[in-house]
Parts: sequence; C-alpha cells; structure tokens
Amino acid sequence: MNATEHDTLRQQVRATYGAVARADQAYGRGPATGCCVPSDAAVAELLSKGIGYSAEEMAAVPEGANLGLGCGNPQAIADLKPGETVLDLGSGAGFDCFLAARQVGESGTVIGVDMTPDMLSKARGNAAKAGLGNVEFRLGEIEHLPVADATVDVILSNCVINLSPDKAQVFRDAFRVLKPGGRLAISDIVLTAELPAEMQAEVALYTGCVAGAASVAELEALLADAGFSSIRIAPKDASREYIQHWAPGRGVENYIASANIEAVKPLEHSL
Repeated sequence: MNATEHDTLRQQVRATYGAVARADQAYGRGPATGCCVPSDAAVAELLSKGIGYSAEEMAAVPEGANLGLGCGNPQAIADLKPGETVLDLGSGAGFDCFLAARQVGESGTVIGVDMTPDMLSKARGNAAKAGLGNVEFRLGEIEHLPVADATVDVILSNCVINLSPDKAQVFRDAFRVLKPGGRLAISDIVLTAELPAEMQAEVALYTGCVAGAASVAELEALLADAGFSSIRIAPKDASREYIQHWAPGRGVENYIASANIEAVKPLEHSL
C-alpha cells in the first residue's frame, strides 16, 4: 500500500468517526451505516459490559463519553498506578482516558490523541463536564504522536490500531514515547483466518474494525521489530458473540476476534 492509499484510508476513517462524534448517539457497526458503534446508547452500554467494563466504571465517566467503540477493556491489563503518565491512542470521546485519570490520580497525567477534530471537541467537552484537570486531548495521528520522547509510562488503545494502514509506524512511535520499562496495554481486533478478498476491499468493513485487522503472528513481528519485549497477545474467542453484530449476517466473527495485546519497552533501552 502506497502513501496515497494510506492517506485515503485515513481520510475515510476520519470521516466515519467524525460523523459518530457529531451525532449525539451511537450508530450501527456495519456496512449499512459505515460506522463503528452500536445503534443507540443503551446498546452501547450493554456492549461495554460485554467487553469487560463494570457498571461502576461506566457510571464513573461523563455522559456522552461512552460511544460503544471498544472491543475490550485495556484498563483491566494496564495495572495503572498513581502518578503515572498514560497515553491513549485514538482516544475518541475520552472514555478510557477518564477511567485512567481516576487510577493515576491528581499526581498523574492522561493524554488522549485522536486525529478527528470532532472527537477532540467532544472529549474536551466531556472533560470539562467531569471537572478533570489531569486529562488533556491532542490532535494527531497515532503513527506520528504529538508527544515527547520517553515521557509516557503506559500506552492504552482500544480497537484503534487495526484502523491504521501503517501499524509498523504506530508501534515504532509508541516505542519512542514510552520510558524505558514503559508498557503497552491494548485491546484490539486480530485476524484469526484470512478474510475473503471482497471483505478486504470493502471500505465499510475497514472503518468498521474488520478489514484492517492483522494476525497475531504479524503483530508479534511488528512489535518485536519496533524493539518491544515481553510480548503477549491473547485472542478472546468469547468476543465473537458481540463481533457478529458489527456486520450482521456477514460472518465476520469467523475471521476476527478481540485480543489483549501487551508488551514492554526494555529497561536497558536508551535513546
């Protein structure tokens, strides 16, 4: 895929999620709407419970922060500690950022990066409603993060990296901004069987978190090439139950699954 094709895909993803942010509701995840969220707020809440968020977590974030965009709960594997600096790749309306802010406390910092201006506006509005002073949102692409070298303790991401046409660059830049000993805690979609060619070419399935998925082996290689160690990728077969609703009747659940993705920047690494 060349640079022009990369840019075209990014523009399509940005347009899709801009529409989600502008709509004061969630949309259906499939080719019928071209968006990646459930059909209404109640369904978004049900799906959030299904992917691992507790009722307490969902109640702790501002109204409008949960758009039902995730495919897992990176908080569950992040082991966040007070005082840490956390970066969320593709932060959307801020849901995971707000949960992280509770865990790192006032001495910690949470940075959300998103390439969609409408999402940033929504997230900043949600932060203002919540009165959170330790969260900030920055406009940028996850391949080229607006974050200084070696300043982040933990990187979170929830069902976003599959949308990038240059995953190798995502992991290289994630490695750059992490401190030595810093860690990745990611929930994302992985490919478990080869997608039919017609699905691979379908834009709505790409923006719908299906056609851009990479295999476990490919992700392991990309993470290792970027410099990460202690790489662990654990697909969750139970996730297929909600994935089937992203493109009803298409059978996408036979080809993809949600996974926990963890890795560490070695302590001995120096820039």
